[in-house]
Amino acid sequence: MTLKDQIASWLKDYRRLAVLGIGNPLRGDDAVGIEILKALRRKVPENVKLFECEMVPENFLSELEMFKPSHVLMIDAAYFEAESGEARLIPPEKIPGTALSTHAMPLSLFAEILRGNLKAKVVLLGIQPEKVEFGEDLTPRLRKVSKEIAGIVRKALEETS
Repeated sequence: MTLKDQIASWLKDYRRLAVLGIGNPLRGDDAVGIEILKALRRKVPENVKLFECEMVPENFLSELEMFKPSHVLMIDAAYFEAESGEARLIPPEKIPGTALSTHAMPLSLFAEILRGNLKAKVVLLGIQPEKVEFGEDLTPRLRKVSKEIAGIVRKALEETS
């Protein structure tokens, strides 16, 4: 099953979608979630809201509660021993071993809070980084992948709207 099919299947029956771009813009490929979010701007349906969370997605909890999403798609760099740029949907219970540790709150805990407070379906779209050194830009590979993944998310949304 392709990534687009997996996302479309997860989005089945969604009413409102919150997309969270997560990562540290000063640590190379850790910014991939933010880059994907930027590529989605003004290219998603009205029932989709984009949140540029950077390293503190928990700071957006009240905004998320007001938006009342049925689905929350967190996008961030994640380690799962694959080739750089590979992307996977990771359920909340599998996040602890994969998420980068540049966030104030572990994403697995944040995902559980979202599920509890919002009663929403939550998943992490994790992208294997190449480099996450401080002061680096996104690598050329992840810059290209970020545009491709944004296109995949848009197509999945078109199929499910």
